Amino acid sequence: MEAVVAIPALVAAVVAWRYSTQAAFLGVYLPVLLLLPDYYRWVLAGLPDPTFSQAVILPIAALFLVRHTGHWRFSATDWLMLGLAFSMSFSEYLNAGYPDAQNLMFSMLTELVFPYMLAKGLIEPYGLRVRTARRMVFLLFVVAVVSWYEFKFGLSPFQRYLAPLFPDQGAGWVTTFRYGFARIAGPYGHAILAGMLLGVGYRLQRWLEWCGAWEPEFRWLGGLPVSKARLITIFLLAGMLMTVARGPWVGGILAAVVVAVGRARNRKRAFLLCAAGVVFVGIPAAAWLYSYISVGRAHATTLSQETAAYRKELIDKYVHIAVERKAWGWGVNGWPKVPGMPSIDNYYLLLALRHGFVATGLLLLILLSTTVRLFADGMRRPPAVPRGAGLGFTLAGVMVSIAVTLATVYLGTTAVPVFALLVGWSEGYLIYGRRAEAPVTAMPAATPAFAFRRVVA
Repeated sequence: MEAVVAIPALVAAVVAWRYSTQAAFLGVYLPVLLLLPDYYRWVLAGLPDPTFSQAVILPIAALFLVRHTGHWRFSATDWLMLGLAFSMSFSEYLNAGYPDAQNLMFSMLTELVFPYMLAKGLIEPYGLRVRTARRMVFLLFVVAVVSWYEFKFGLSPFQRYLAPLFPDQGAGWVTTFRYGFARIAGPYGHAILAGMLLGVGYRLQRWLEWCGAWEPEFRWLGGLPVSKARLITIFLLAGMLMTVARGPWVGGILAAVVVAVGRARNRKRAFLLCAAGVVFVGIPAAAWLYSYISVGRAHATTLSQETAAYRKELIDKYVHIAVERKAWGWGVNGWPKVPGMPSIDNYYLLLALRHGFVATGLLLLILLSTTVRLFADGMRRPPAVPRGAGLGFTLAGVMVSIAVTLATVYLGTTAVPVFALLVGWSEGYLIYGRRAEAPVTAMPAATPAFAFRRVVA
């Protein structure tokens, strides 16, 4: 039954071969990535065990390398992404041996390198900016709509119908509760990962809405008092709320601040006001937060304070363990566990424990350099028309939201390739999109990823 993983891969191969790599990327890879759980695998003896998204990207990436690399423009971020993939795999080889390192390298190629490569080489060079954003947003909108079931009944429909095909897999991904509410996880495993991805969708949707890139209404759902764009925005925001995940909420607020600078009529003044806010509000707030989380779990007065205190204790207890093997870490499962603290709810700390400061430094450099370059590029461009149509500030906001959220959860399942895709898209935007932002007109209908020939007999 697990061999069902190969079906989308075969479809992707046919579409990429018969039509185009772009069609397979938009029409097969993105739906598989965002709608199918990435914790179900096809277990193969002696070989890496691919997930749905890992299997489907292989034929697309292979044909991309054959057809498109002649026009590839190398950049520093390419080497940073390759360095991150290599450092994590090399760390695993040193700590656990070749078989485990082989499996991790396969994951790094299919979840980090190939999504980055396809996004950089296809989205901006082939004018797929709006189509990619629309496809991702609509798929995440579907996840938000379907997840109402999980919010109400505490059961994930994504697991309910796929779990029988993968016996003994995915049992650890269960619906969690907070404040008496079921926290939706969608097909992404955990509510915080769902909150991160829905936050990405919300930011892209706001950009599409400002650009006027949606039809006035759904063709099959006319007569509503709100437009199609506004309805999608509402459901994505509701989806974020249903995750009851504070980390993505904070990340989303900071992302909104970044985007607000880009939408301001006087962007330099808006930036200076934000900088002043960081100094006069952010520093006192940070000092209060530190005192709030330093009480320890035993003295916490609320569940929220206890959770925050736990994350502070994680750093206190585990940093010296990470320093013991600071270069290459302890491996995926080899780091010593502190009693009573089995969960590392901070991906930067977890990455340092698993793969050392080399990998952690590369990840931080990718996030920081991408964000700063996007923001600086946006500040240099003339104001976008209409306001908010500048994609650079939206992508910079997305990077900020991811960077903040990773301090509260690990980077796993679908979030890994989505992160790589967004970095690749940002890099392609900075290389190929260095022209004035052109207004985006409303599209009369969704453009299909590929078309079939009609034959009249």
